[in-house]
Amino acid sequence: MSAETTILLALAAPWLGAVLIALTGYWPNLREAVTLMTAATTFVLVASLYPEVAAGARPSVSLWEMLPGLSISFEVEPLGMLFAGIASFLWIITSIYSIGYMRGHHEQNQTRFYAFFAIAIASALGVAFAGNMLTLFVAYEILSICTYPLVAHHETDEAKQGGRIYLGILLTTSIVFQLFAIIWTWMITGTLDFTDGGILAGHASPMVVAILMALYVYGIGKAAVMPFHRWLPAAMVAPTPVSALLHAVAVVKAGVFSVVKVTVYIFGIDFLTELGSSEWLQYAAAATIILASLVALTKDNLKARLAYSTVSQLSYIVLGAMLANAVGIVGSGMHIAMHAFGKITLFFCAGAILVASHKTEISQMRGLGRAMPITFAAFLIGSLSMIGLPPFGGLWGKWYLSLGALDAGKLGLVAVLMLSSVLNVAYLLPISFRGFFSNPDTKGDGNHGHGGGIQEAPLPCLIAISITSIGCVVLFFFPEPIYDLLRLIVAN
Repeated sequence: MSAETTILLALAAPWLGAVLIALTGYWPNLREAVTLMTAATTFVLVASLYPEVAAGARPSVSLWEMLPGLSISFEVEPLGMLFAGIASFLWIITSIYSIGYMRGHHEQNQTRFYAFFAIAIASALGVAFAGNMLTLFVAYEILSICTYPLVAHHETDEAKQGGRIYLGILLTTSIVFQLFAIIWTWMITGTLDFTDGGILAGHASPMVVAILMALYVYGIGKAAVMPFHRWLPAAMVAPTPVSALLHAVAVVKAGVFSVVKVTVYIFGIDFLTELGSSEWLQYAAAATIILASLVALTKDNLKARLAYSTVSQLSYIVLGAMLANAVGIVGSGMHIAMHAFGKITLFFCAGAILVASHKTEISQMRGLGRAMPITFAAFLIGSLSMIGLPPFGGLWGKWYLSLGALDAGKLGLVAVLMLSSVLNVAYLLPISFRGFFSNPDTKGDGNHGHGGGIQEAPLPCLIAISITSIGCVVLFFFPEPIYDLLRLIVAN
């Protein structure tokens, strides 16, 4: 089978899976089997492209030419290969987790949930494989729209309000800023193709480049750079598997991936370095890193704390892109992968705690780790990876980002990364320590550690949590497949 055919099948498989999920909704076991088979098939198709891309090839396919030189087309380059591989693999794990969570929590509208989840993955793959900015924009917008039913899944007033904030901010930023930037880019260059070295050199003044970069960064609202971050905490009204989708698998990763891809293939890192047009955005990202961490410290609700943690961590990736040097781009790509495994582990654990104990506030979790040792041990592993300590994969993203900042001569940004890690310690580690070492709170329901019925979450949840926790360790010892892909980007 040709690489071109494989691309089309990988893009089509989740759409077909969504239809089959809807058709099998009356038979939950069959519906979930279809979900798992679709996720596994999609991953196999995506993974089969890796050897060719790692060898330097860039398979592509064009579907429809709207205007001369402007088409809906797909190309698998190294950065897209990385994002697609992460999204498709974690779809399998999230599907396993969802089976335990959705049943254990007695969620309604489960068929709709699985169907729209599949569509979201299809959209994320469209973003990953986009061959030009037009294709990326179309897939990006579909991803925003198809995740609204997931965010508003519970159909309560709070859920609907959260969904409106989510969709309103993402659509407004993309239409007002990103679409304007895309049209402007097309007008001055005559192309929107992703090209090694960028397409703007020789076509735009330093002032125009600076404005365009700001429009792209803030127009890609899924990257959650302050002040356009409010959609992410608002979306925490969604079920936990949706939070995992938002924070680790598809949505936010589509945002920061798009920022990196625009930096490399629309602007070109050498061109940006020469002009210095992205320098002020380095400090905007740095401010988001610190401010979001400080807000996270104030949150007692576990999902809210993790949400602001994600806002902070995403700006690591934006910062690496704005450094506009080879090491910074590698650091951004590494952090996309490492953050995905660490943060999905944390959200899986938060959902497991909710299913097993109905606890949502950190202050309610005293001694809970004794009743749920697997969950809280996994939370500790995910936390240590987020902090960036060995032997966990989160180290590599922060390591290369720090090297990128040093290469750019920005010692202040290195200090920001170090301070952020200290803040990570402050808002993440007390959760596990409270669970394991604090005395149970007997003033509430009295269940903690006293045989009141609290136990680990359903087995599918534990399987998923265990896989992602192991992934945090494996990525520390075997980062080479990711690094080799990213090296191809900067080599070109």
